[in-house]
Amino acid sequence: MFHIVIPARFGSTRLPGKALLPIADKPMVAWVWERAMQAGATQVVVATDDQRIVDEMTNRGATVAMTRADHVSGTDRLAEVVDQLGWKEDAIVVNVQGDEPLMPVANIQRVAAMLNKTAGADMATLMEPLTAADADQESVVKVVASETGRALYFSRSAIPFHLEGGVPAPLFRHIGLYAYRARFLKIFVGWPPALAEQSESLEQLRALAHDAHIQIELAPEAVPAGVDTESDLDAVRALLGAEQ
Repeated sequence: MFHIVIPARFGSTRLPGKALLPIADKPMVAWVWERAMQAGATQVVVATDDQRIVDEMTNRGATVAMTRADHVSGTDRLAEVVDQLGWKEDAIVVNVQGDEPLMPVANIQRVAAMLNKTAGADMATLMEPLTAADADQESVVKVVASETGRALYFSRSAIPFHLEGGVPAPLFRHIGLYAYRARFLKIFVGWPPALAEQSESLEQLRALAHDAHIQIELAPEAVPAGVDTESDLDAVRALLGAEQ
């Protein structure tokens, strides 16, 4: 059993009103919600700070939580929803980002199952193979994991570094889909940002800085890019429009 929260902030620097931008016949956040509803969660909640999103998604039959407007990240918004709804300390909460309308349902199910079966883990997430040609893009987050599937470090740099003459190690892209234990989520948002987190602008490094256990494995299905730019939006419109 697990819950899903979809943080959907209206404000966006690159794409204002991103959550409600139309894709084919519905707004982007509605696509995310529909996929999340197929994952078998106990409850799926859209968490927002804007009445326009509340109205749109409530009219579509979604459960919506109005959260504070001053949250720094979607994780903070998740923690508020856990408090609002009184979910138990051992509840598993999956964060499905509101700008990932192509996130495969199988991946959502997998992160929840991983956390459920790994008793010592605080969080679970996914990765997929990365080509060396894409490793230098700072927008692509890389991850190195242990032999037992524990995340060791995340970076915007190409890691592990391939020293000339050495044996090249496989590269992996981190997929920004997380499952948390509710009790850990509430602890996590109370920690100040870690130095590594601020340096790389990667929130998950705060967890590693406090020795949290992040379990990670290969995604069962490939993950198309989310929507950050106008060109991303055009690409997703083309893909989802073709499915109609």
